[in-house]
Amino acid sequence: MGNLIGNQSFLDRIGIPSHLIWGYVGVLIFMMGDGMELAWISPYLVDQGLTVQQAAFLTTAYGIAIAIAAWFSGVLVEAIGPRKTMMLGVASYVIGHVLFVGLALPALNYSLMIPTYAVRGFGYPLFAYAFLVWITYRTPANQLGKAVGWFWFVFTGGLSVLGAFYSSWSIQAFGHVPTLWSAIIWVLIGAFLAIVVNRDQFDGVEKTEENGSKFKELINGLTILKREPKVGIAGIVRVINQSSQYAFPLFLPLYLGDKGISTTLWLNIWGTIFISNIVFNLIFGFLGDKFGWRNTVAWFGAFGCGIFTLMLFYTPQFFEGNVVLVAIVGMLWGACIAGFVPLSALTPSLVGDGDKGAAMSILNLGAGLCVFVGPGIVALFYNIVGTAGLMWILAGLYFIAFVLTMLLKLPDEVANKQKAELAESAATKI
Repeated sequence: MGNLIGNQSFLDRIGIPSHLIWGYVGVLIFMMGDGMELAWISPYLVDQGLTVQQAAFLTTAYGIAIAIAAWFSGVLVEAIGPRKTMMLGVASYVIGHVLFVGLALPALNYSLMIPTYAVRGFGYPLFAYAFLVWITYRTPANQLGKAVGWFWFVFTGGLSVLGAFYSSWSIQAFGHVPTLWSAIIWVLIGAFLAIVVNRDQFDGVEKTEENGSKFKELINGLTILKREPKVGIAGIVRVINQSSQYAFPLFLPLYLGDKGISTTLWLNIWGTIFISNIVFNLIFGFLGDKFGWRNTVAWFGAFGCGIFTLMLFYTPQFFEGNVVLVAIVGMLWGACIAGFVPLSALTPSLVGDGDKGAAMSILNLGAGLCVFVGPGIVALFYNIVGTAGLMWILAGLYFIAFVLTMLLKLPDEVANKQKAELAESAATKI
């Protein structure tokens, strides 16, 4: 795990590895720039002339790119190191963003919008998830739950809180397109802090280079599914985790608009939801270390999200136009989304040290696929089942995730159970 800091600073005591602090700050600012349009790009494009299905398909293509980049993020860190992987992410984002905003969007050229928005999608997984792998290698096991909690705090704080509130101000002050152009400034500032100012040394690459197995590391990101099926289960749970987060912006603003809640109010509700989410990212990071990673994910994450997803639909039905009640239910849903945070500590702990990068690649693939699966569900089912049906589909997925999570037992738990069963068997024979 490298040379870890022996003397605990204030940052270490609250769960942030102090040697990685500038990486955390960089991810916060990068994600603010990267995701500032997610909550409003679909309604904006529909206003410009696209259909709901076209907007959903655009976001789905974006999600496919994110899924591919997310899988590569873990194994690339072990093959070429986190800094080079993160720089690849920055380059992809800037190139895709310039082409999307500069060429495709002004002409509303849909055939050009899809590939350019997709190239842009390679950006944040290679940047942010590479840093998450960096964290798992450079953090002691007893601090890992809190450390990944802080990662999701800054990730979501940038993506869904600062990005949403900044957009709600910037759109009013400058308009939609200038707001999109300003994103590049924030992305480059975040990248500079996380890659250049962050001086922590990652030595995981030395192992890969010594073995001459960079290609093997890439293949390992798939073969681990056969050797360790539980990693695949964790990946499925991770897909379900945020599918609704990427599905909701495509249809929920339209549904709420019919219930008396405008897009501007929706943006403020969305930002408020993720204030709750980032706070509970920390709470569940700490709770996971105490209550158990699996129990926290199953009960607070999967089961809680299932319940509050349904309530997000039925609350406006019974209390039309009541922004406060919708915001409260949304905040509870956002809190439960954070209940999945310990999955980032649980998954690499299911395998040995040599497979942590591959395990995290599968988990990161799940994080990318949810960006694809969420909009994909909307594109497939919106015309068939409507808003009510979509909400029940998403809730049902969370209840499936609850069952799957219960299968994710750590090696120590399995060994202890086997010992107990042997002891019981021996006692019975006596």
